[in-house]
This record gives sequence, structure tokens and C-alpha cells, in this order.
Amino acid sequence: MPCKKSVYLAVILDGFSRKVVGWALDRTLAMRLTVGALEQAIERRQPKPGLVHHSDRGLQYARGEYIALLEKHHMIPSMSRPANPYDNASCESFMKTLKREEIYANKYDDLEHLRANIEEFIEEYYNRQRLHSALGYRPPEEFEQQAESKAESRSATMVFFENKENNKKISKGLLGTGTQMPSPSPDPFSC
Repeated sequence: MPCKKSVYLAVILDGFSRKVVGWALDRTLAMRLTVGALEQAIERRQPKPGLVHHSDRGLQYARGEYIALLEKHHMIPSMSRPANPYDNASCESFMKTLKREEIYANKYDDLEHLRANIEEFIEEYYNRQRLHSALGYRPPEEFEQQAESKAESRSATMVFFENKENNKKISKGLLGTGTQMPSPSPDPFSC
């Protein structure tokens, strides 16, 4: 009977889209595991200062090296409340899906075989194809693209209106009959 060895996976999910933006796999819970996942997420997303980084209460997320990396990128650390599993529900849901749809359905020859399958599951299936009820039955990648498209179209939309009252005013003064008076600045509070 083959010997089963422990393997650990650290993931960073985008809370908005549920997309896995960073991950690392290793045989130990050494700092390189969680730091590796965080570094990958930072490299991929280039977060702006003030991003809230939420984690569970694991010691690896409270260690100096991890906190220093958060501070270097001006991220705000947030940890789950004690005995409250709902704080980390989306990550727990991802882990359940990974186990059910990938891990329990396959056998792996070695760590590299497992790593390749996990990479394919995350990058090709989970982020790009798997439908999520919380995202309107869209995959995270599509959800993000649609949200970005909507944001761009809103910011690029300009609305012009014609103030017909001002266009009807005609001067009969010094400029002569039928000459249009210069329009005053429209009052932004009038209808």
C-alpha cells in the first residue's frame, strides 16, 4: 500500500469575483507556502493601497514575514473572528469544490503530477469555466470581464441635453431682431 504524504495548498481568492488569484502547493506549512500564494496574487493583480486582505486565524497569516509583505504593499490585514466559520466561507467553498471535483476524482503519481493537475483545475477550469451561482451562473473570469466592461462604459458615457427654453429667447435689442441672445450657464438644479 502506498504511503500517503501530507500536502498543503494556500489560495488567495478575490472576494468580489471568487477568482483564485494566487496559490501555492507544498509538503509543509512553512512560510514559503502562504508567502508564495500572496506574492503570486500581488504580482497578478497589482493591488492599490488600502486593499483589505482577509484570512483565517492561522498562525502563518500572523507571522512577521507575511505581515511585512502586506504592509509593503499597503494592504490592510483582516482575520476571521474566533469560532466564526462564515467569515471564510468562500474559501472553504473553493476547497470543497477542489476536493470533490479534482482531488477525490484522481490519483497522482507524485507532487509534480498533483501540482500540474491543480494548476489546470484552478487556471483553466475553476477561473474560466466553472459556473458560480453567486456570480449569476458565470465563471469568475467572465464575471470580472463583464463588471469591467460595465464600469468602462459608465465612465465613458457623456450625456448632452439641449435647454430649449434658452434657444427660444430672441433678442430685440442692439443686436437686431432675430438675433439669439447668449445662453446663460444652465442651472444644474433646475429641471
